[in-house]
Amino acid sequence: MAEKIIEFDKVVAGYSPSLTILNELTLDVRAGEITLLIGPNGAGKSTVLKTLFGFLVPRSGEVRFEGRRINGRSPRELLADGIAYVPQGRNLFPALTVRHNLELGGITLPRGELPGRMEQILERFPRIRERLDNQASTMSGGEQKQLEVGRALLLRPRVLLIDEPSIGLSPILVRDVMTLLRSLADAGTTVLMVEQNVRTALKYSNRALVLEMGRLALDRPASELLGDPDLNRLFLGGAAAKPASAVA
Repeated sequence: MAEKIIEFDKVVAGYSPSLTILNELTLDVRAGEITLLIGPNGAGKSTVLKTLFGFLVPRSGEVRFEGRRINGRSPRELLADGIAYVPQGRNLFPALTVRHNLELGGITLPRGELPGRMEQILERFPRIRERLDNQASTMSGGEQKQLEVGRALLLRPRVLLIDEPSIGLSPILVRDVMTLLRSLADAGTTVLMVEQNVRTALKYSNRALVLEMGRLALDRPASELLGDPDLNRLFLGGAAAKPASAVA
């Protein structure tokens, strides 16, 4: 079994004192795997990513990265630690060129390192190379998502957090993005993903964690969950009613 690289230990977090989303959430993410977070709207999936990346500070409990407590660390510090975040939706500067958008991902790198890192990204994403001098707004949805992921990879993160990567993409482009994430994981990058296109995402993931009301309701191998006839119910809610024997 792969080592635990991320751990939430009874984490309580939310967006205001009166709005608690994560309710003593305990889970772990294993190195070199794709872990998929699923559950009904409001279950806390995106909140997990934001808490892990420092946008939210837990009110109680502990978040650990490689065994070290990271509660309260800033996103900039977490980037330096090896955690990158690709949020939901389009997060580019549409009036800037593709090149300038990509360079922004390496703004914290020493000046001499950026060209080499850029070249490595362009080798992985030849379509980005073809569009380097175009405005980002002229790229297709799939190309923009490649650019966002490529920008995040400039810092060579050990963990990639990605929220709803398939939004607005055709089925073919969704497959391409999932194949990319699978190749990253196979090369050693840990991926923690939130994705509404559950059946497709499960095909590329190692584990699935089902959240309900800010708690972990189910932890199962993705391949096993994909064959569950109650998958739709798990996604919409009701995982906690599953027999305890089904929880990994």
